[in-house]
Amino acid sequence: MRNFLSTAFRMPDWADDPEAAEPQPHDDDPEAAEPQPRDDDPEAADTPGPVGTATLLTAPAPEPPAEHAPTPPPPSRAPSRTPDHPAPPHHPTSMATPHRDNELRRTFPPFAPRPEPQDFATTWWGQAWVDAMEHTALDVNRLNRGRGYADAGHVDAITVTPGLVLAYVRGSRPRPYRVQLRLRTLSEEDWERLLEAAVDSPADIAALLDKELPHTLADRGVPLLPGPGDLIPQCSCPDSGRPCKHAAALCYQTARLLDADPFVLLLLRGRGERELLDELSRRSAASAARAARERGPAALPGVRASEALDRRPLPPLPAPLPAPAHPEAPPAYPAAPGGPDPFALDQLATDAAARAHALLTTGRDPVGGLTLWQDAVRLAAARPGSGLTGATRSLYATLAAAVDRTPAELARAVAAWRQGGLAGLTVLEEPWDPPAGRFDRARPLLLAADLPAFRPWRNHLTHPAGHAQLRLGREGLWYAYESEPGHDDWWPRGAPDLDPVSALTTLDIPDAL
Repeated sequence: MRNFLSTAFRMPDWADDPEAAEPQPHDDDPEAAEPQPRDDDPEAADTPGPVGTATLLTAPAPEPPAEHAPTPPPPSRAPSRTPDHPAPPHHPTSMATPHRDNELRRTFPPFAPRPEPQDFATTWWGQAWVDAMEHTALDVNRLNRGRGYADAGHVDAITVTPGLVLAYVRGSRPRPYRVQLRLRTLSEEDWERLLEAAVDSPADIAALLDKELPHTLADRGVPLLPGPGDLIPQCSCPDSGRPCKHAAALCYQTARLLDADPFVLLLLRGRGERELLDELSRRSAASAARAARERGPAALPGVRASEALDRRPLPPLPAPLPAPAHPEAPPAYPAAPGGPDPFALDQLATDAAARAHALLTTGRDPVGGLTLWQDAVRLAAARPGSGLTGATRSLYATLAAAVDRTPAELARAVAAWRQGGLAGLTVLEEPWDPPAGRFDRARPLLLAADLPAFRPWRNHLTHPAGHAQLRLGREGLWYAYESEPGHDDWWPRGAPDLDPVSALTTLDIPDAL
């Protein structure tokens, strides 16, 4: 069990570290609890080890004969290696826990070994971090060994939290050492001054977004960068040097992190990247709004609305152009297979031109108050020609369907429109009760013209034979109608007249009698 526990947490094999060729004491050895000089520390070579009771009472053991090989290490330690049987390479497992990262905890993967020594800091703020450690170091050799450990990739993943840098560093022993670098976080007053300084300088915010730390931000009286003595190292190794080579290795690798991202330094001082950017954005917006209120509204180019709407004399409108004497003829519309009737298009265009001309010259539309049915009757009545030809039947069918009427009703209404316009259509469709006077005087006039006594009904006077009829319009004109005897199918005939006898002259009433 002791052998199992002594090797359970091994990371590097002896083959990975040439300085660990000699066996090291177990962690469960009581003598190993006190600080011991380490085999890979040159400055500890002359330091005498602790003297035990067994050392004072017994003589030193004789050296083995030269012809005998040295005794191999016990099985609990790393296996022996010979030129013929080299030990298999051992790849240590990282002890970092990046799954626990959050806004205030960031874990960075370990840096790969570098074949040639290079500078650890290439920026001025990274170099300031290195100077803060080197200016307080008492032993240059430990710094050199720390650089070697860093270049060889002995530093495991680095975890950064407010005020702390933590990593495990592999040394000469199988178990890596737990190394910490502590740095004081900024107070709320320091953060307030730093944020206000950044908001006052948009260039500083732009530099931070570009992963650069501007000098102007670090020179605002806030101790953003560490100075000599600000970095406090702590290592689980028995070396009492400040810093030991493990802490120096971690410090050099941390400088490389700061070079790549200055927000790591701000996290060490107590604030995460997202928190800082959100706070800077909020303060910048508030500062811009405050400046806009103090500056007042900017003058805009142009004329203010109050001036544009102010009452002032306006120049007179130019005189209208003279109206043409008559509407112009519309252009000719070619006939296309499946297209609209060019004759119907010509009629609609002519009608629109006539209405526009009347509106321009008189200021009123003569047909603007018509209903849809009345306008359909007007358009059908304006169709030139007489008789129901094929084109006329097609037009009547289309217009009648549009107003939910039959073509026969439309044809009768067209005859009334041609007889007296809108008044004639009204006489056809609207019987009314005329007052006493002209209607009563019509019957004696008809009797005086040797015509039989017409039967009165409202504004109608009908011949006793049932083939002729007179209708009085509201404007005082008489309209003649004709029907087949006994069918009561009345159609407008002739022209309206103020004299009822004259209105019947087109019906050939005397001949019929």
